[in-house]
Amino acid sequence: MARIAGVNIPTNKRVEISLTYIYGIGRTKARQIREAVGLPPERRVQDLTDAEVMQIRQMIDKDYQVEGELRRETSMNIKRLMDLGCYRGLRHRRRLPVRGQRTHTNARTRKGPARPIAGKKKAV
Repeated sequence: MARIAGVNIPTNKRVEISLTYIYGIGRTKARQIREAVGLPPERRVQDLTDAEVMQIRQMIDKDYQVEGELRRETSMNIKRLMDLGCYRGLRHRRRLPVRGQRTHTNARTRKGPARPIAGKKKAV
């Protein structure tokens, strides 16, 4: 297994797909990295030489913010909003949808499972 940015990427997949296992790298960035290193699209991770793996690793370290560093920045941005007390920060603090979605129905992913209300009867 090749280890890039602290992540073991799968060896039997194409390079472009394997790089997406790194937090902060999606399909577009993976394609850009593959093209910059000069690898053909069908190349698999198991077929990479040590020099090519090193080249990919250096490129990611130099040009992209990934894994722990990116997670830390994201959490600091959310914490900053919460400390400011702005609307988005209050929504984060209350664990409600932040981007204007409705909450009367739906939003179960963000709010968690529905909790029953004491004394409320079901309509027959």
